[in-house]
Amino acid sequence: MTDQPKKKGGFASMSAAEQRAIARMGGVAAHAQGRAHEFSKDEARVAGRKGGEIVSRDRAHMAAIGRAGGRKRQSAA
Repeated sequence: MTDQPKKKGGFASMSAAEQRAIARMGGVAAHAQGRAHEFSKDEARVAGRKGGEIVSRDRAHMAAIGRAGGRKRQSAA
C-alpha cells in the first residue's frame, strides 16, 4: 500500500457545475421518457407534513429554533 493520498475519481472529481449539468441532463431524459415523478399538491402537502412531524419530535432542536427566532426578533426591533 502506498502513502499517497487517494485521488477522487468519476463524479467526485468534477466541479459542482459539471455535476449539476450531468444531473440536469438525467432529469430532462427522465421527464422525456415519462419516468420522472412530479408531486401533486396533495402529495407535496403530505410529504411536508410528514417531514415537519419528524423534525418537531426533537424537542431540543425545536427549543433552539425558538430561541434563535426570539433573539433575531429582539435585534430587529
